[in-house]
Amino acid sequence: MCALQSKRLVKTVAHVYENVPFYKKKIDDMGLEVGDIRGIEDLNKLPFTTKQDLRDNYPYGMFAVPMKQVVRVHASSGTTGQPTVVGYTQNDLDMWANCMARVLAGMGATDEDIVHNALGYGFFTGGLGFHYGSEKLGATIVPISSGNTKKQVQIMREFESTVLVTTPSYALYMGEYLRNLGIDPRELKLRIGALGGEPWSYEMRGQIEESLGIKAYDSYGMSEIVGPGVGFECTHKNHVHLNEDHFIPEIVDPETLEVLPMGATGEIVFTTVTKEAMPLLRYRTRDITSLVEGPCSCGRTTVRMRKCTGRSDDMLIIRGVNVFPSQIESVLLNLGETAPHYMLIVDRVSNLDTLEVWVEGKEGITFVDGMRHMKEIEKRITAEIHSVLGLQVKVKLVEPKSIERSEGKAKRIIDKRRN
Repeated sequence: MCALQSKRLVKTVAHVYENVPFYKKKIDDMGLEVGDIRGIEDLNKLPFTTKQDLRDNYPYGMFAVPMKQVVRVHASSGTTGQPTVVGYTQNDLDMWANCMARVLAGMGATDEDIVHNALGYGFFTGGLGFHYGSEKLGATIVPISSGNTKKQVQIMREFESTVLVTTPSYALYMGEYLRNLGIDPRELKLRIGALGGEPWSYEMRGQIEESLGIKAYDSYGMSEIVGPGVGFECTHKNHVHLNEDHFIPEIVDPETLEVLPMGATGEIVFTTVTKEAMPLLRYRTRDITSLVEGPCSCGRTTVRMRKCTGRSDDMLIIRGVNVFPSQIESVLLNLGETAPHYMLIVDRVSNLDTLEVWVEGKEGITFVDGMRHMKEIEKRITAEIHSVLGLQVKVKLVEPKSIERSEGKAKRIIDKRRN
């Protein structure tokens, strides 16, 4: 693997130096010569790439091939700034399809499965990534895309779908939808959930598996690297296998950018070594995790990544305490006294940061007769969050179904300090 990565890295560095002015300037400014990079042991000599770099070179400035060789583009929504654009040659698409076939096979899917793809088709990479990966595997793909939950359930039943592809938050909503209709998930043929696109906890996995009667697995990726297909959980659920022959991972300190040793927790950084249209050197993902070496019990030997605790740019700093939404989610789901739908409301009052946790009560709790019971639940959640985070927060139990549901990535945070 090291020999393969080294060969591909050397080729990639020469490719971007010759064809991407951004990287040529970066490498020249560092006083590097392309020949200084002889293998992966020299990876830490190379410059980092950030999302802002991609935005600054919008739309095609990071492309390393002429546009006539680019057969597809994807882009982020651009809701938080200039969109980031990603290009693919035909070879890039073939590589991506192979990675996605690995993802599905790792989760236990075969060419006999019927894949219900409820991810959006369009600029978002998830829908088309799983589409072509399913075809590569030889499975039957049902390209229903996102939205219209009633239609989703109808198609899953009538088409006898066996693999559900969506975000964790939408899978959770689907389970709730089935329960409200009185539909037993065993009436469906679903057996696998290939879920990704947002951070989710092991506790949420349990809720999804119970509500849909499936085994749910994590799919990891991001559009800047390729889309989904960077990594996946296998059926042993023993961390996320990374396709490191295509995407070389490093863990760095998010503040100092120092490379950290195997097993240390930090920000994961990827270098793509087989992409033609838009290779990236040491792309900062902002995802916080650590790496695991050694063979998995499934037999795969690629490096694995622990489930991300969150993103450094999603991390909230409340009165000096680092808070990830996934930590709050774990507390709520572990206690099991509320519905798994919540919002974090951050504000600043008299120059002091405040955090409110709004969480839905379970069905059946009355908000008049059960006031004392509700206050007891709020008190228990408050105490548990304080125990886990060392932070005093205000917990507010709200009416069932009052928090907006998402058919894509869930919005968990309202930070009024930014307004």
